[in-house]
Amino acid sequence: MNRSLLAVCVALVAAVGEPLSVPPHEEVARMARFVVNKCDWASMATISTHDPVKGQPFSNAFSISDGPAGNGTGTPFMYLTHMEISVQDLQVNPQASLSVSLAQTSYCKNHGFDPQSPLCAHIILSGSVTEVNGSEASEAKAALFSRHPEMIDWPTDHNWFFAKMNITQVWVLDYFGGVKTVTPEEYYRAAPYIKHRSDTQ
Repeated sequence: MNRSLLAVCVALVAAVGEPLSVPPHEEVARMARFVVNKCDWASMATISTHDPVKGQPFSNAFSISDGPAGNGTGTPFMYLTHMEISVQDLQVNPQASLSVSLAQTSYCKNHGFDPQSPLCAHIILSGSVTEVNGSEASEAKAALFSRHPEMIDWPTDHNWFFAKMNITQVWVLDYFGGVKTVTPEEYYRAAPYIKHRSDTQ
């Protein structure tokens, strides 16, 4: 095998990576925590304050992190600026929802699951988005910059700040039979990983 072909094969293996070991679908809260930790970004829906869609749902992509991969807290942190249109919506109404999906990883594609399939687990978090300060801002900074190092060099004149999703309800679709709900208490109690199993993506 020549070097060029070998390099292509190595790159393909690296892209596919190890199989992603997901929690059993019966463990709903654990599945929610697992997916939130595995995903690096979310689609955030707000109520628009901008014409011509004022008052209508408005969805936008945001980078998130609940902590290091494999060791998340469950709380999605974001790095925001008031220059952003969705953040301007949040200033008027902080209520929002965040949607994350294993379609963002290699898992669904490797298993032949369409992103809309219930088997391609996706989680919707409902609640409000608020700025964090002090020790919580330090926690948010560590969580976000470790997963999104590019953020370190984002322009300072945008007056970036750290924020979190205050979760009031968790919606889980990870199997047939319809969506399941999890309370915040159940969500935060759940351990997303079993230590003796490989959860490497």
